[in-house]
Amino acid sequence: MNVYADNAATAKMRPAALRTYAETAEKYFGNPSSLHSDGQRAAEELSRCRAKTAELLGCSPREIIFTSGGSEADNQAIVAAAIAGEKKGKKHIVSTAFEHHAVLHVLDRLKERGFEITLLPVGERGIVRAEQVRNAVRDDTCLVTVMFANNEIGTIQPVAEIGAVCREKKIPFHTDAVQAVGHVPVDVNALNADMLSLSAHKFGGPRGVGALVSKLPVRPLIEGGAQERGRRAGTENLPAIVAMTTALELSVAEMTEADAKIRAMRDKLIAGLKAVPHCALNGDEKSRLSGNVSFCFEGIEGESLLLLLDEAGIRASSGSACTSGSLDPSHVLLAIGRPHEVAHGSLRLTLSADNTQEEIDYMLKEIPRVVQYLRDMSPVWRDLQSGKRNYVL
Repeated sequence: MNVYADNAATAKMRPAALRTYAETAEKYFGNPSSLHSDGQRAAEELSRCRAKTAELLGCSPREIIFTSGGSEADNQAIVAAAIAGEKKGKKHIVSTAFEHHAVLHVLDRLKERGFEITLLPVGERGIVRAEQVRNAVRDDTCLVTVMFANNEIGTIQPVAEIGAVCREKKIPFHTDAVQAVGHVPVDVNALNADMLSLSAHKFGGPRGVGALVSKLPVRPLIEGGAQERGRRAGTENLPAIVAMTTALELSVAEMTEADAKIRAMRDKLIAGLKAVPHCALNGDEKSRLSGNVSFCFEGIEGESLLLLLDEAGIRASSGSACTSGSLDPSHVLLAIGRPHEVAHGSLRLTLSADNTQEEIDYMLKEIPRVVQYLRDMSPVWRDLQSGKRNYVL
């Protein structure tokens, strides 16, 4: 049996989105910036997508900036807020310790330029509280950026409450909603968000396209043209934008039904894996994305676990696909208090409505088997069993 359980890395492209991609590439081949009729037909289709995306996200079409994906959107939002803050003498940014690296790496660069960065702890549950943000912001804070849902452990943050604090303090608020859009209701106004990032391939659209919703003026990261109202140069990837809009529309329409199905499979998977000795679910069990199952298994290496599961037909990950080449333990797992040796034994399973109960049963049979196989070969596990080392989990 082949089981795809890595949807947080990238979801399969929806057939309808794939069809609209091909149809758009053939029908709307003109450049939307061209004045001739083919170009204007493409421009009209681009406007339709912008309006529909805005409708689905609860914002104005003028606030939509189409990008190459979530990482570009995160970068543009943070850099724009930093530049605006620097002009006013404000060089303090508040974020969390377990943001995606598309946020954390930008903050590192800004720190080199003299910005002060406060990374809030998220605790064992993997949730930051609005009161923490209230206590962290200062008169010179130019931005608060907190992700909507964590990409590794799936925990959902109280974004609307955090946004309300920022509105009260008149501080721009950005949320990386890459893992949330298409999976949970997202209304930019209700979230009190000034800027929001999303990426199409997380909800069944194509790779290489996303959007930044911004109620604030933003400077382009990419110079060279007047596209996107001068906020993002480069000819718009219209086939990808149309496909993203199709995928988002379908995801929103099917969200309630899909969520119930996925949540039931997730809960069964969590309950079954908890039976494995000396393991732990990462993050809050309730306030998490319906498709996310993240565990640590003591006494094994996550990389070996993934390779053996792949041989068994189960496609999974240990965390963010963006850091899969790193030998360091996940910064997300360290942020919720997992020791290095335990964080190395992590497994992330992320489900979609395409998964089945039969696949859940298969994973509940194969994962414990592979974990035990690896433990039987592990000198660390022998030391734990003999008492030379103390169990953590």
